[in-house]
Amino acid sequence: MSALSFIQAVEVEHLLSWKGVSDAMIEGHKKPRADIDDILFKHGEDALLNRAAWIKGAGIGIKTATIFPDNKTRTPTLPSIHAVFTLFDDETGVPTALIDGIMVTKWKTAGDSILGARLLARADSKVLVIVGAGAVADSLIDAYREVFPNLERILVWNRTFAKAQELADKKGVEAVEDLPTALAQADIVSSATMTVEPFLEGDWIKPGTHVDLIGAYRPDMREAKDSLITKGSLFVDARETTLHDIGELMIPLKNGVLKEEDVKGDLYDLCNGAGGRTSADEITIYKNGGGAHLDLMTALYIQKTAG
Repeated sequence: MSALSFIQAVEVEHLLSWKGVSDAMIEGHKKPRADIDDILFKHGEDALLNRAAWIKGAGIGIKTATIFPDNKTRTPTLPSIHAVFTLFDDETGVPTALIDGIMVTKWKTAGDSILGARLLARADSKVLVIVGAGAVADSLIDAYREVFPNLERILVWNRTFAKAQELADKKGVEAVEDLPTALAQADIVSSATMTVEPFLEGDWIKPGTHVDLIGAYRPDMREAKDSLITKGSLFVDARETTLHDIGELMIPLKNGVLKEEDVKGDLYDLCNGAGGRTSADEITIYKNGGGAHLDLMTALYIQKTAG
């Protein structure tokens, strides 16, 4: 067997596009539903996370990530998270590539949201509000600009206004301090915060808006209050990774605010022509929960692009 190639961001990232990664996800969801599973080991605050997926007819992949929070206190400092994605051939089991796992996560996360917006947001959307000002928010601005070229305004809000202003200056967009006023203008809202307590109110969202919820990824985390999560038509990227693992839906399900049948569809439904927006005034709410199958679809796209 020949030596494995290691695909690094510097070699391929300039060739990638947000439409390309979301197109790859559409094709991936037309194949049989993925098998997915996670393994997490912890020693104190340090952790090893393995996220595996197998899509018959496409490939097998596993993302291995280490999370060592104390790396930021070392001299010299090191990133807290390191990751690598390993791809295997679906027919032979032969490993075919190693890929920078941080790059896979970046393109998977915003690509997931962009795909949801392509399938659910109004094509004539003019105003985008980004909630949060971290690395994901940075990617979201690029992604939405590419896929929704008719956007006329992009507004950024963050609890710390200086961080919103810093990102806005970097990306050439507008920073705002008044979140309810900004959301009242939005055609698309994309929220990527680290909050535990929900803060997005249903009354802030106008008819026809698409709401993209990214931030919550643990059982104790929520961004949307009950008044928002129940205000529109609810969709998820994958039922098995969102309903009972992430607080955004798990908590309102547990409290009886939602029922599982309130989720009108996931990407397997939407990419195969089932469901979606039914009117210009409909509010659509999309929970981006991630999942190893989306990492795999993204890694396959990166491998193909790298040649």
